[in-house]
Amino acid sequence: MIEEFYEVLRKRRDVRGEFTGEPIPEATLTRILEAAHAAPSVGLTQPWDFVLVDDVETRQKFAKHVHEEREVFAGQLGEDRASTFANIKIEGILEASLGIVVTYDPARGAPDVLGRHAIADAGLYSVCLAIQNLWLAATAEGFGVGWVSFYREPFLNELLGIPDGIRPVAWLCAGPVSRLETVPDLERHGWRSRRPLTAAVHHGRFTPRDPGAASAAAV
Repeated sequence: MIEEFYEVLRKRRDVRGEFTGEPIPEATLTRILEAAHAAPSVGLTQPWDFVLVDDVETRQKFAKHVHEEREVFAGQLGEDRASTFANIKIEGILEASLGIVVTYDPARGAPDVLGRHAIADAGLYSVCLAIQNLWLAATAEGFGVGWVSFYREPFLNELLGIPDGIRPVAWLCAGPVSRLETVPDLERHGWRSRRPLTAAVHHGRFTPRDPGAASAAAV
């Protein structure tokens, strides 16, 4: 059982091009959302909501916006970096079975949110925990998830009718996949290498390290 849990952690990938487009069984989708909804949250506020988007026209509009934002980012890159980025797929909005937009409502439970008085972002962290639960549950079910972050929040708010004051934290592409890559896309395409655990662990106090040495160790 323990090894199966760690296997799910190792298998989890940010999926882009491997979606099959097949539907997610209703019972499976419910289990995945229940896993997300079971995440811990600051002050037990459960500040998340899940907007399920399967409408093709809505997804096409979002995909067009994401493509435009991709071009904005590409225009900021140097020649070598832009060449590498050109080969990287950043989303599977139309290929996935479903879009799941996870939102954050900072007003839920306010003003007396137990545990948020000193760290305002604690509620946002709670939403990220729900997303991770969703992602791991989907992986355990044999499905893929991809987090799209190339968008402007006001655009997505208007597209989905999200009320003022509520933030869209993630558009998650979700659904059955042909496979899960053994190596993350950004590593496979040479965008960045992982750094080893030894470069991230500090004892007693934070100890600055030579970034060049850490990068070399990760190759």
